Amino acid sequence: MQKATREQTKAHNKTLVLNTIYKHQDVSRADLARLTNLTRSTISEIVSELIEDGLVTEMGYGQPAGGKPPVLLEVDKEARQIIGLDLANDEFRGALVNLRGEIQERVNAPVSEHGGDIALERVFELLEQLIYLAKKPVIGIGIGAPGLMDSKKGIVHNAVNLDWENLPIGNILKERYHLPVYIANDSQVSALAEYNFGENGNVQNLLVVKIGRGVGSGIVLNQQLYLGDGCGAGEIGHIQIDAAGIQCRCGNYGCLETKISSRAIRQRVKDILLSNPDSPLHAYSDTGSALSMDEILKAYHAGIREIVDLVDEVGKNLGSALAYIVSALNIHRVVIAGSVSSLGEGLLTPTLHRFQACTLPILARNTAITISTLGDDIVILGAAGMVLQYELGIF
Repeated sequence: MQKATREQTKAHNKTLVLNTIYKHQDVSRADLARLTNLTRSTISEIVSELIEDGLVTEMGYGQPAGGKPPVLLEVDKEARQIIGLDLANDEFRGALVNLRGEIQERVNAPVSEHGGDIALERVFELLEQLIYLAKKPVIGIGIGAPGLMDSKKGIVHNAVNLDWENLPIGNILKERYHLPVYIANDSQVSALAEYNFGENGNVQNLLVVKIGRGVGSGIVLNQQLYLGDGCGAGEIGHIQIDAAGIQCRCGNYGCLETKISSRAIRQRVKDILLSNPDSPLHAYSDTGSALSMDEILKAYHAGIREIVDLVDEVGKNLGSALAYIVSALNIHRVVIAGSVSSLGEGLLTPTLHRFQACTLPILARNTAITISTLGDDIVILGAAGMVLQYELGIF
């Protein structure tokens, strides 16, 4: 094994110290020496550099342990900004985020069914607005996008919903904006968001299933985002669960996405409206032929039987899919995210029942399945978390 150079060791130690301050907050130099096993002189030198960089500040004094009160350190959350983009919905969304995952500015760009060059132009528009709005140095651009991609090379190999194929978006944006760019599947970055900013305690492993316009999952194993050999880990939306089902946008039939995505749910509701002029659902539609997810949610809470039955069916299909994934990975913490998760307990109850019925009982008992609390910001926060990890070593 090749020995690390002095510069590599110094860079590693600096990242270690910054990450430790970030995670523990309100920490002294003596605490850092104990937590990192670095010498006090090394800690002193690194902390001085971090303060000079503006990343760390001295925030006051802690309780003394018999001598002088220790000076406490914290990461200055406002020292830098990160751009996070969510390209997984009908409307592209972007934000400026501080180092603690707090959103400071937002911009949106409608995309609807457009793809290809038009979708890429919308990305440019978002980035140009956010760069203009930035008040602090931007350390990078993080992107959560649908489809299969090579995250290491920044290439979207196939995004069915955006009509992108082998698009080298990473290099395109680097050359255009002269900033580091990181891109991953929107479900994968959702797992990063839950791990960094969600309410999951100190878990080692985490599975996030994101259900919106598409369906996918993100996996954290041993505190690291797992991308798989080809960066396609968690691509569950195009697993066939019904050989006699309808054709999916990917070309196959009966994919999970055709059963539980927001697109599939809205299409089912549209079919009900068109086939039944007496359906009480017409009262929730402005056009008479389609309902948004918000309108479907209102109909569900009103107890409209057709919607209640549909949500129950969606939950059962989701529960079946989770049974396969959890049985393969034995992950104890599962979080459901995305626009469809707004159905809440109505979705969660049939999901749990089907999951428990299809899984080895001991695995089911040890698995907690919950709804994400991060809402619509989950992809933006995950994208920012990706920049935080790769640019500052914070994870």
